[in-house]
Amino acid sequence: MSYTRIWDGCDRPTSSEITPLTTYRRRHVLAGMGGVLGGMASASLWAGENAPGKLKPLAHGQSSLEGAQVPDKWTPYKDVTGYNNFYEFGTDKTDPAARAHALKTSPWEIAVEGLVKRPGKIGLEDLLRLAPLEERVYRLRCVEGWSMVIPWIGYSLSALIKRFEPLGSAKYVEFTSLADPATMPGVRSSVLDWPYTEGLRLDEALHPLTLLAVGLYGEVLPNQNGAPVRLVVPWKYGFKSAKSIVRIRLTEKQPVTAWNRAAANEYGFYSNVNPSVDHPRWSQATERRLGEDGLFSKKRKTLLFNGYEAQVGQLYAGMDLRRFY
Repeated sequence: MSYTRIWDGCDRPTSSEITPLTTYRRRHVLAGMGGVLGGMASASLWAGENAPGKLKPLAHGQSSLEGAQVPDKWTPYKDVTGYNNFYEFGTDKTDPAARAHALKTSPWEIAVEGLVKRPGKIGLEDLLRLAPLEERVYRLRCVEGWSMVIPWIGYSLSALIKRFEPLGSAKYVEFTSLADPATMPGVRSSVLDWPYTEGLRLDEALHPLTLLAVGLYGEVLPNQNGAPVRLVVPWKYGFKSAKSIVRIRLTEKQPVTAWNRAAANEYGFYSNVNPSVDHPRWSQATERRLGEDGLFSKKRKTLLFNGYEAQVGQLYAGMDLRRFY
């Protein structure tokens, strides 16, 4: 078996957080026509005209953050929501879409613990109001060689972390996902040591590109994509983006992550996209974009840091990226 947790996801937000679908489409089209994002205008217009209409829309603005808008065609919604690794629901990529409807996401709280001045919990409604929601179009690349371009809705994780005031001794952030055997059949398996955990250095977690996502394609997250709230770290392999988060803990020592615990020689702590560092069982030099003719799609050259080197390369200055893989 190939051990990867890649893609990609409430009850839904309160009515005050929801924009009618027709209003959302009109706003999205006008935003695209305004040309604020230059090369993204046509993509925004295209997506606005083809909003999925599957779930409730989320009111949001466009992000002006450098690197937050990829001028590539968006991966089709059906591929984003139908081809997922979410091992809590099973190891086959169709399992999450088939089984995640059982996920109960209301009420939902995230506990923020550890080396913070104000530990506590935050509910989903407060989470949605914590910072302005914005659309960010990020590339995501899986360790198996697939990539996607997804229009996420959320805001920088730093807004949440700073609310709880990290202590000076905090150096890392650990994320814990829900592990409910009653609604997540995969948790009853031994494929991983549950619950699923992931981690970042604190400076990685506070980087503006690190996204706390609550939606995609202008709507709330589908259950199979990590609903109601998940992490998106666009310069790392997709399995670093913890789904259905229930706990965030700040620590002084580097946390042990689920995949590193399962196969340390294959899944290092950093997991930055690096085409020159092969997975022990396959090359990482090229990738295929999901939704482009499947297995017959033309391979693309994998970009260092998934194309975000200009934004995040300085985080790793002086580090041996083969040793710290």
